[in-house]
Amino acid sequence: MKGEIISARQFTIVVFLFSIGTSILIIPSMVTNANKQDAWIAAILGAVLSLLLVKLYISLGNRTPNSTFIEANEKILGKFIGKFTSVGFILLPLLSAGELFFFIGTFMHTETMPETPTIAFAILFSIIIIFATYLGVEVFARCAEILFPMFLFLFVVFVICISPQIDVKNVQPILDTPTTSLLVGILFFMSTFSFPLVVLLMIFPAAINEQKSAQKGFYIGTIAGGIVLTVIIALSILVLGATNTSHQSYPSYALAQNISIGNFLQRIEIIMAFMWIFTIFVRSYVYFYVSVKGLAQIFNIKDHRPLILPLGMISIAFSQILHPNIVHSINYNKETWPLFTLTIAILLPLLLLFVAKLRKIQCTEKVSNTINERVDVKEKNKNIN
Repeated sequence: MKGEIISARQFTIVVFLFSIGTSILIIPSMVTNANKQDAWIAAILGAVLSLLLVKLYISLGNRTPNSTFIEANEKILGKFIGKFTSVGFILLPLLSAGELFFFIGTFMHTETMPETPTIAFAILFSIIIIFATYLGVEVFARCAEILFPMFLFLFVVFVICISPQIDVKNVQPILDTPTTSLLVGILFFMSTFSFPLVVLLMIFPAAINEQKSAQKGFYIGTIAGGIVLTVIIALSILVLGATNTSHQSYPSYALAQNISIGNFLQRIEIIMAFMWIFTIFVRSYVYFYVSVKGLAQIFNIKDHRPLILPLGMISIAFSQILHPNIVHSINYNKETWPLFTLTIAILLPLLLLFVAKLRKIQCTEKVSNTINERVDVKEKNKNIN
């Protein structure tokens, strides 16, 4: 488990599916509520600004290319302060894993099986995540490769089927949103789409076999994910209208319910459900894996697997106590989540990068392109010592 390595291609796919995550269902409502018919503009601007975040993460990763984010904290800030900031960082994926279990239970209970309690779905989904974590990140990455073409196929089918329902009048007038509201919409979009990408620093670049290719993949996955979400937001407004989109709990699912081709192909909203399940599985796994791996490194536990089951049970408990209902969850995502993720996703990496430059902490070797080159460098360093 210690030497798990994934390819740059697999990492690109993980970035793509992770960035979409739960956003595909909830982000149209959040952004449209702030920007009305101009929500798609906020999405485009948010996706472009997200590339700056990726640049920040890559720059930080290049400082300590063989360390995870937790290890980089201790190396740059020292053991005491590094442990403190690492605990703050781990709260993000740990709480988020429980929240995603809540989303799964609430969505399935509300939209598909109202007679089944939410905790049943949370437990079943958590079993999948726990089992995947036991198998390791390499198996997960191969699984993501399988889900990727399936997601793309369903997405293309969805866009084609909903296109006849488009009404261009729903996006008019364009650029009618005040600048302040537009900035709020961009913050909402980035808080759900790109701020969570910071947890991938537990994988990138330490667990990637081709670091240079993975850097390009980081950009490509983020851009592709931003395009998908922008299309979803634009379609929601074009078909449902800005008012209906902002009032829906799951606008994209309601959007799929409007598909009707020749009065024959109807009610195929299960397409959207499958797309969401694919992406939420990827995001849930990454959150949970980072929680387990991070806690193991904080407490200097070499094998993180003994922590999987206890943290799985804690995540299930969180799914039942974090939000009493969907209204509380929506308010949390609008008021608390953006500020919380802003601290972890921007301020903490900026602090680490600043201190690393101040202390002149820099990788002494050129960033290697393959895992074999990285192993050779380590062996040379051992022989020198």
